[in-house]
Amino acid sequence: MSLTDPIQLTADLIRCPSVTPAEGGALVLLEQLLTEAGFTCARADRGGISNLFARWGAKGHAKTFGFNGHTDVVPLGDETAWTMAPFGAEVKDGFMYGRGATDMKSGVAAFVAAAIDFVKDTPPDGAVILTITGDEEAEGIDGTLALLDYMAAEEEAMSVCIVGEPTCPDTMGEMMKIGRRGSVTAWFTVTGVQGHAAYPHRANNPLNAIVRLMDCLASREIDKGTDHFDASTLAVVTLDTGNPATNVIPAQSTATVNIRFNDLHSGASLTDWLQAEADKVTAEFGVTIEMKVKISGESFITPPGPLSALVAKAVEAETGVLPEMSTTGGTSDARFVKNHCPVVEFGLVGRTMHQVDERVEVAQIPQLKAIYARMLKDYFA
Repeated sequence: MSLTDPIQLTADLIRCPSVTPAEGGALVLLEQLLTEAGFTCARADRGGISNLFARWGAKGHAKTFGFNGHTDVVPLGDETAWTMAPFGAEVKDGFMYGRGATDMKSGVAAFVAAAIDFVKDTPPDGAVILTITGDEEAEGIDGTLALLDYMAAEEEAMSVCIVGEPTCPDTMGEMMKIGRRGSVTAWFTVTGVQGHAAYPHRANNPLNAIVRLMDCLASREIDKGTDHFDASTLAVVTLDTGNPATNVIPAQSTATVNIRFNDLHSGASLTDWLQAEADKVTAEFGVTIEMKVKISGESFITPPGPLSALVAKAVEAETGVLPEMSTTGGTSDARFVKNHCPVVEFGLVGRTMHQVDERVEVAQIPQLKAIYARMLKDYFA
């Protein structure tokens, strides 16, 4: 049997300039490949975003293994700083270079190749579903969410799902993600009264209030962590006034904070806390504080069990490394998938993701395919 080459597929995908929201040819390439392999494919495009759904096997089967990933990539940054062509997929010293090489075109190539070869070689009593989006690096609302909405409308379902994001910090196989922290961003606008710096009693300086508020928020220990999560964190990410004059007290100042939170909290409970702290400062300083909040995702966990055991067994068999179960890192599309079915993330080493000269160790790509293939084999055994 002719095997699907995940290294060549990774290179072909890297050469597609799919910076969000551009599709760049990546999903067209995958749809053609999967259709030729006997998968039923459909596009679930929404809001100018391209998304691909592919299923092998009977619709509605009670035993359906899913993979989720994305082909969109972040912008190049300073293109002149790249030493290799950003969309060239050039190989040097055992590494393949290009935007998306790590995050996560190699992961998509590995699970697509594993799925194609698996259903050809040992057609399972069940179904395999692939959901591949072009909107993971942006807001995500028209990406995996659109795919899940399409699946609900078409009565399609996954029993379990593996998200192929890069999860290993330094060594192949060392970490899987069984959950993720939630993320809340809050924007504060503090309005006082403008005045002359020599007559501060005739003004009401918003900077005094916003500095107090930021100190209250940043110095608070939100919690000490839980069994599966580190302590929640709050970072002040910007504080701006834009006042070029040294003799003017400004009328307004703004600040932004980001909270990464564990399963002791919800986006709503943290929003209430932020508002309460803002109200205290409002009363103390006599300013006006407006707050806008965005909840990018709630914290979640897939408790250790059959799915994490399946992943651990496959990873250890192919790498000799037993992966740690972790909830570290930022958000991923697993935050959407977890409302559909149990989900675990496992993928390559992610040291260079989003960097200039992003690259993947070539030898890890077929190794990842072998891990995914073993997951499929063991799941349907």
